[in-house]
Amino acid sequence: MEIRQIHYFLEVAKREHVTEAADALHVAQSSVSRQIFNLEDELGVELFIREGRRVKLTPLGRIFYERMKQVWNMMEDAKREVKEYLDPEKGTVRIAFPISMAAHTLPSIIYAFRTRYPEAKFQMSNALYYDLINGVINGEFNLAMIAPMPNPEKENKIKGATLFTENIVALLPLHHPLADRKSIRLRDLRDDSFCVLPEGFVFRKQVVQSCSDAGFSPQIAFEGKDIDALKGLVSAGLGVALMPETTLVDNTPRSTVIIPISDANLTRTVGVIFPTERKLLPTEELFYDFLLETYERLNEFSL
Repeated sequence: MEIRQIHYFLEVAKREHVTEAADALHVAQSSVSRQIFNLEDELGVELFIREGRRVKLTPLGRIFYERMKQVWNMMEDAKREVKEYLDPEKGTVRIAFPISMAAHTLPSIIYAFRTRYPEAKFQMSNALYYDLINGVINGEFNLAMIAPMPNPEKENKIKGATLFTENIVALLPLHHPLADRKSIRLRDLRDDSFCVLPEGFVFRKQVVQSCSDAGFSPQIAFEGKDIDALKGLVSAGLGVALMPETTLVDNTPRSTVIIPISDANLTRTVGVIFPTERKLLPTEELFYDFLLETYERLNEFSL
């Protein structure tokens, strides 16, 4: 197998279209088709189901794709590692994060890092909780901010550190009967309509479990695809929501109020993870150490 064949195969598999892959690679469509044919001939199997120039991976093709994606990521990491050892302060950090950290947590830490290392670059992706874990394990990225922090004993292919613990608060419409309270008990919301994230989000599970622990099942009236959507639903007076505190820093919507919850230990841990089976690249290691240093200092300051 040649590197060019693997490169072309990965691009076609990602786009499921030969012509679009050729355009992205800046080569002729016939060249891509020929390399894919040669690769299949060498392997002795069909990697794609062909429907004109649109294609889909066969079951064996899917297995081959997942393996080659890991190999390709490792080759790219190796090239970056060589460059970054010469000057890690100018390298690239490949990091993923949940959408709830997009507005405040991640921008703040990246800004602080680039103040110290202004030539550092970032490649960022957002993903759901288990996709963050799997992405770190399979090499799609080397670092991920995550909440809550996974149990390292259960996820033995990753390791990392808890950076901080944040409170979960209630976001209420401005004219809610409890809006003037300094704090509330979670069970005070038992008769309210709740706005929550869709099924599959870990934070939705935490909200439902917390309400159950407080003695009631939340009346789920609306789902929002992300934290900002929940804010909009509450702002429109359609219900109440529980929110991680940092998602409301400098970003509290109009017509809402933030109320602390007094009777439940409602918190979530926020951390950073990386793979046990691969080394962080030099610039990523620099960023990881910066995270630990920054949040250790902030945690000491808040005590």
